[in-house]
Amino acid sequence: MKISKQALREARQLFRCCQVNGVLDEARVRRAVALLVEKKPRGYVEILSRLHRLVRLDVAARTATVEGAVEISPAQLAEVKNNLEKRYGAGLSVTPVVNPSLIGGLRIQVGSDLYDGSVKTRLDKLANSF
Repeated sequence: MKISKQALREARQLFRCCQVNGVLDEARVRRAVALLVEKKPRGYVEILSRLHRLVRLDVAARTATVEGAVEISPAQLAEVKNNLEKRYGAGLSVTPVVNPSLIGGLRIQVGSDLYDGSVKTRLDKLANSF
């Protein structure tokens, strides 16, 4: 389905209106969607689909997964979160995950960015270099 330029503009404008200090406000998004469904302006389905995509991308960019070979201590997790918030801004959601196959180190994914400092990756690179 091809989305009209007007629908794209309106979806982007709605998305910007749903942000507070650069962070997406869930209540505003819900109100915007409810108003769109209630009033049903021209091309509202296109606007809703584009708005959904923008919200989904923003949520993914503000979600971090921190993988470690062993359980990460709360102090280490807080330090990682502070460093990530310096780079990506406030409102970041950090989820710790235990992955024993990493052997050691951390693997951090924020949106589409991946920071891999795991021993497994280093060993794989070393094996591939031969």
